[in-house]
Amino acid sequence: MEGLLAGPFWIALLVLFLGAMVRGQATYWLARVVTEQALARTHPVDGWRAGLHDWLQGEGPQRGRAAIEKWGLVMIPLCYLTVGFQTLVIAAAGVMRIRWPVFTLVQIPGAVAWGLLYATIGFAMWGALLAAIAGSPLALAGLLAILLVIGVTIVLAHRKKQDRTTEV
Repeated sequence: MEGLLAGPFWIALLVLFLGAMVRGQATYWLARVVTEQALARTHPVDGWRAGLHDWLQGEGPQRGRAAIEKWGLVMIPLCYLTVGFQTLVIAAAGVMRIRWPVFTLVQIPGAVAWGLLYATIGFAMWGALLAAIAGSPLALAGLLAILLVIGVTIVLAHRKKQDRTTEV
């Protein structure tokens, strides 16, 4: 990325914008096609297919869908300013089968904003964070502790969900 950011600003912005567009379109189409095929034609009970089937009907895409239903299509460009939630909203747009021209049109401002953010301060912030962590054993320990808490929380939530489904 340093080579990209060392060149003219407009080239960095264009590459980042195109990357955001491609990623958004890939997420949208993957969610749309998988949803149409998986929910209409399959009913897996185990393995990764069952996990994907459950995810498509689960909490993550539902939160993205709820945001789109509550706030409208403005959520699509706004989601580009978030980390993590972006994929949920874009996947929800595919799951909801929002018309492709409409999705693409509302995606453009978000991809531009994402490109501007990363072409200016985004990569510098990540670089500074990584440098601070690499230079400080305490910061590294803190990051590892945070990741451990997140991992344990995910595992416990998954187990709790499994316990609820086996009770029913």
